Amino acid sequence: MCYGQQRSLSKPDLTPSRPRTAAAAVDDLRDRLAETEARLERARAREAELSRRLDEMKRFVSVMEILETYLKRRFLEQHEIVVRLLSSPVPSEIS
Repeated sequence: MCYGQQRSLSKPDLTPSRPRTAAAAVDDLRDRLAETEARLERARAREAELSRRLDEMKRFVSVMEILETYLKRRFLEQHEIVVRLLSSPVPSEIS
């Protein structure tokens, strides 16, 4: 997004100080239109790339959330096993 490179339509652009032919004015407008269309095409390509990257990041976040849920569940399962093992009475040795 290169806003600084845009040429604005100011009063001097519309009313040149030296007389120009209609053909020159039309050529100038065509050139400016071509520049604008090229900038628009670049902006659309950039938007498509950013959309693709955003979708990729969303998939990554989804995978991370699935992994987080799985790991939390496994941790709680392991924690419960450890608590049961530590709280169970130790069998006394038979003499």
